[in-house]
Amino acid sequence: MTSKNVTLIGAPTDIGAGSRGASMGPEAFRVANIGPVLEGHGLSVLDRGNLAGPANPWQPPVDGYRHLPEVITWNRNVHEAVYAELRDGRLPILLGGDHCLGIGSISAVARHCREAGKKLRILWLDAHADFNTNGLTPSGNIHGMPVACLCGHGPKELVEIGGHVPAINPKWIRQIGIRSVDQGEKRFVHEVGLEVFDMRYIDEMGMRHTMELALATLDAHTHLHVSFDVDFLDADLAPGVGTTVSGGPTYREAQLCMEMIADTGRLASLDVMELNPALDIRNRTAEVAVDLIESLFGKSTLMRQQH
Repeated sequence: MTSKNVTLIGAPTDIGAGSRGASMGPEAFRVANIGPVLEGHGLSVLDRGNLAGPANPWQPPVDGYRHLPEVITWNRNVHEAVYAELRDGRLPILLGGDHCLGIGSISAVARHCREAGKKLRILWLDAHADFNTNGLTPSGNIHGMPVACLCGHGPKELVEIGGHVPAINPKWIRQIGIRSVDQGEKRFVHEVGLEVFDMRYIDEMGMRHTMELALATLDAHTHLHVSFDVDFLDADLAPGVGTTVSGGPTYREAQLCMEMIADTGRLASLDVMELNPALDIRNRTAEVAVDLIESLFGKSTLMRQQH
C-alpha cells in the first residue's frame, strides 16, 4: 500500500528548460501548502528542503545538448536523494524544477525496484513525449529527452546514472495526455514501442478507459511511479508552465486520472515538474497542482466510502 511517510525534495533548477523560472517551482508548491495539505490526509510529511546544484549558465547547445555537465550534476544529486528516501521506506515527492530531473528520479526508482525485486510501472503525465535525442532535438533542451535517456538513448553520463543501462524498459511506461511531439521524435516513439495515450485517444475513449488500461496488471509487487509535468493540464487551467500546449485534460478529467491512481493503493513515488511561477497568475497553477496531488493521496470529490 501507499506509504504514509512522505518526503518532499525540492530541486530548484531550470537547467534543462527553454525558459527560466522552473527553479522557483519548489517554493511555489510550499506557498500552496503542499506539506500541510498532505498532512491533512493523515500522512507524515518530512520536507528535506532544496537540493543544491550548479547555476544555469544559459548557454547555447553543444553537440545537441544544452548545459549537459550541469544537467548531469543535478540528476546525480536527485538520484541520490530519491534513492535514499526509498531505501528508508518513504515515499519521495520530487518538487521540480524542469523535467530533465526525471532521469535522476526514475533511475533511482528503477534501481530500488531491482534491489527490492519489484515490478515498476511509470505513468508519464505530460503534453510532450520527452523522447528526443541530440540528433532529433530542435532546441537542445534536455527536458525534452528524459524518457529517451531512461530507455538508454542519450549521453553515457545520463544513461548510466542508475548503474544499469537502460534504467527502464520502454514497456514499463505509459504516457498520458500527449499532444505535442516533434516529427523525428514521433518516428522514434513508434520504433521503440512506447505506449502512448494521446489526447485524441482520451477524447475518443474517455479518461476512465484510458486509466483502466494504463493501470492494468498492477499487483502487490508493483511500484507505481507518477511523473506529473504540470503542462499535462490544459493551458487555461495551468498557465504557469514554460511550454503550454492547449487542448489538455480538463480539471475533471485530471481529477479522475488522479483518483483512479489513488484507488490502486500502489503509488510509491512522485515527480511534480515544470511549474514556472514566473509565468503563473497568483500561484494558481501551483494551487491546482497541489489540489490534484491531494487527490493522488486519497482526497475524493465523490461521496464514496474510503476503504
